Amino acid sequence: MFLWRAVDDEGEVLNMLAQKRRNKAAALKLLRKLLKSQGVHPETITTNKLASYRAAAKTLNLQERHRPGGMRENHRAENSHLPIRQRERKMEKFKSQGSAQRFLATHVAVYNTFNLQPHLIRRSTLRQFRAAAHQA
Repeated sequence: MFLWRAVDDEGEVLNMLAQKRRNKAAALKLLRKLLKSQGVHPETITTNKLASYRAAAKTLNLQERHRPGGMRENHRAENSHLPIRQRERKMEKFKSQGSAQRFLATHVAVYNTFNLQPHLIRRSTLRQFRAAAHQA
């Protein structure tokens, strides 16, 4: 099972999708779902060098916005994946694609609520933000 993630430039997870394959159809499903939910078209779409992204971008006429990045450009998406892999190891793998998708939908909302990037703000402000997040 493969996890497809969409992350914005600030590190907030926009969308996650669990798929059995890493092909053009799966990439199309992710990009269509992402573009539909965001409402605005992004200036650039940075992906890894997987060929299915290129084929999906060509189908959706996003070639001029698509940038297949190297190791550094796609770093935010790869880091957003780490907490999910840790959780998956504790759960001893997901039993089905449906259970993985249900977990991911919940996890994304919680992750975005508590991902405050503490290295950018003062400790006292961080405590206030976390208290507000816990009450929400």
